[in-house]
Amino acid sequence: MEYRTGYPPMNPGGCPYPGPKEDSHVVTTTVVNVAPNVTSVRDHFLWSIFNFAFMNFCCLGFVALAFSVKSRDRKVVGDVEGARHYGSTARTLNIVIAVIATLCIVLSIVIPLAIVLSAR
Repeated sequence: MEYRTGYPPMNPGGCPYPGPKEDSHVVTTTVVNVAPNVTSVRDHFLWSIFNFAFMNFCCLGFVALAFSVKSRDRKVVGDVEGARHYGSTARTLNIVIAVIATLCIVLSIVIPLAIVLSAR
């Protein structure tokens, strides 16, 4: 194998790695796994914001947003049971809003279409 003049070989010492030198000190490490003490409680905050902004049927989107914020506040305080209760109520309200808005959208398409087709 030829080397160009001016370029030193990449591994002049050869391999394998000889190990640590005798004058180096040994470093010991300790790994501590710390688990968070707060359990995961879903507050459905983003879903409530979406429903508040786009599907606010009879102000139910605002009510769902208020319950989501209450759930988040309870979670911060440490009241897991209260956070679950408020989160569950927010989820129920968001489902009701989604169903009512979907029905309104479908009916607003089907009824005029039926009127136009029956007029022919």
